[in-house]
Amino acid sequence: MMCGTCGCGEPDSVVTMTDVASGAQTVLRGAAGHDHHHDHGHHHDHGHHHHDADVPHVHGPAGEVIRLETAVLAENDAIAARNRGWFEGRGVLALNLVSSPGAGKTTLLERTIRALGGEVGISVIEGDQMTAADGERIRAAGARAVQINTGAGCHLEADMIASATSALDPAAGSVLMIENVGNLVCPAMFDLGERMKVVVFSTPEGEDKPLKYPHMFRAAGLVLINKIDLAPHLDFDEAACRRNIAKVNPGAEVLCLSARTGAGMDAWLDRLREMCETPAR
Repeated sequence: MMCGTCGCGEPDSVVTMTDVASGAQTVLRGAAGHDHHHDHGHHHDHGHHHHDADVPHVHGPAGEVIRLETAVLAENDAIAARNRGWFEGRGVLALNLVSSPGAGKTTLLERTIRALGGEVGISVIEGDQMTAADGERIRAAGARAVQINTGAGCHLEADMIASATSALDPAAGSVLMIENVGNLVCPAMFDLGERMKVVVFSTPEGEDKPLKYPHMFRAAGLVLINKIDLAPHLDFDEAACRRNIAKVNPGAEVLCLSARTGAGMDAWLDRLREMCETPAR
């Protein structure tokens, strides 16, 4: 599905999955001779989205573009629903961490893994366009990880999560953290089957970002304002940021923390423990 829906991707873009422990790599998409990992079973050589045969390509009139986008998202949502059923059936808490690049998702995960590793099993799906650097950091922190490299793609999709979950096979009652590709736009559109989207937002980005990227903040159940230790050195207004979040998503929970120093981490860890103990609704 890379991706006329959001404009990302290239016809020859290759999506790979790497087991960080073994280095074994699987091509999920884009290389000749590799089928896409979907239940419908047919093969696409053209490099566009997965879509039904009767759905037009994006070069047609505007109405056809809308039909294609609808088909792409509908197929993604169907796979996401299967993912969600699998997670709920196993009691796996799956969280989709989204942010702009550099907001601190990986550092947050490292500290979370080290703090909770003795209490609950944690596995991680790492999403980046290139490199396995973040997956290696996660493994060094003590969690199992697979790395998905999306090539030219700017977000993870539900079929990628299905493949990665199959490889990780998270234990019943464990936590699965999905670190999405750094991007405050496209991940808002793609359900992965997670229980909740968690926006990680850092103080250097400015308090106006919830207004500039409302779809992402509207999709979030929880917003973590990270790098709060830098706020005294920046022109950052926490109260204004909270008001802006509330304008686009009055129901969003907001926590302030610093993944680097550990300030505010206890509230985040307690929230995770609470979610682990509370069945999905």
